Amino acid sequence: MALQWETNRALQARMAFALVLVVVLPVTFVYAFVLLMNTVGVELLTFATEREWRGRFYVEPWLAVGAVAVGFVAQYLLCERSALRAVGARRVDPDEYPEVHDALVRLSGIVGVETPDLAVARTDVPNAFAVGRRPSHATVVVTTGLLDLLDAEEIDSVLAHELAHIRNRDVSVMTLAYFLPSLAYLVAIGAYLVLVGVFKVLSGFRHVDDDGAKGLVVVVVVLVVSAVCTMLVSAAFWVGSFLLFRLLSQYREFAADRGAVAIIGDPSALASALRKLDDGMSGLPDTDLRDADGGIEALYVAPIDDYQFGEDRELISSDLFPATHPPVGERIERLRDLAREAEIR
Repeated sequence: MALQWETNRALQARMAFALVLVVVLPVTFVYAFVLLMNTVGVELLTFATEREWRGRFYVEPWLAVGAVAVGFVAQYLLCERSALRAVGARRVDPDEYPEVHDALVRLSGIVGVETPDLAVARTDVPNAFAVGRRPSHATVVVTTGLLDLLDAEEIDSVLAHELAHIRNRDVSVMTLAYFLPSLAYLVAIGAYLVLVGVFKVLSGFRHVDDDGAKGLVVVVVVLVVSAVCTMLVSAAFWVGSFLLFRLLSQYREFAADRGAVAIIGDPSALASALRKLDDGMSGLPDTDLRDADGGIEALYVAPIDDYQFGEDRELISSDLFPATHPPVGERIERLRDLAREAEIR
């Protein structure tokens, strides 16, 4: 007897908690910089002007919330386009990949969601992911490497896995969860470019008189300290949000695996697909995997982060950060448990 589709209450609870943090953390990020300006910033002003500053910086809560809301709206509207561009994928018409399109239409009918668009990325890295603002506006992306590697039943199981993500709505949550890591990263990069610019300007000076040297030292100290503090704050929030992002990602993979089995009724097909994908990527050069990453490694059906760092891959991907996905072996074992569960029913 096949498994029935079940609403995953535990996943819903995790997504609700994640959404709260996704909203709160960016606002906290803004006020962390306000605090930074009222401590380090005030001291730098005192140092630069040689007089005490008693004023304090302040940001109205409505302004901070409004700015974050604008960022979320931009993320929400541009998420699909950005994800497709990041991996070099393009949406394809039904006549280009008719068998895949037909499978996607058939499986969407089974799971009860509107058929998502199909996009294909031309890369040897065998993988797939789903992205979208809501279940009625989603895109399933597959790579040519996956289509070449898997048989028809295995491709169906992967498509079902991605449709389960769409049905569970965790695709939308993951899309919004990318906002703070992206924001923190951009701010840190801006601070880093300021540092680079300072040192490039300094390298161009050959002789400065005493008054000019004093002014230059003040400017350099203010810029360097500001940039370093900005990078530290950004890094702290990037790490915190990324940890949350990855922990949510792990749980949702188990839920989507179970959902895929409920859709196609065959745990062995997905287990075989996961094993092939994992083995297929392990033999690829690290450069190919980095190119396929695109910053969306947590969205893929099979993990690629374990293969990106050569001999130190486990230290970086698992010890410093939680893995984006549960171990493939554990997922396969759970699929076998589902097969036994279906037989008992």
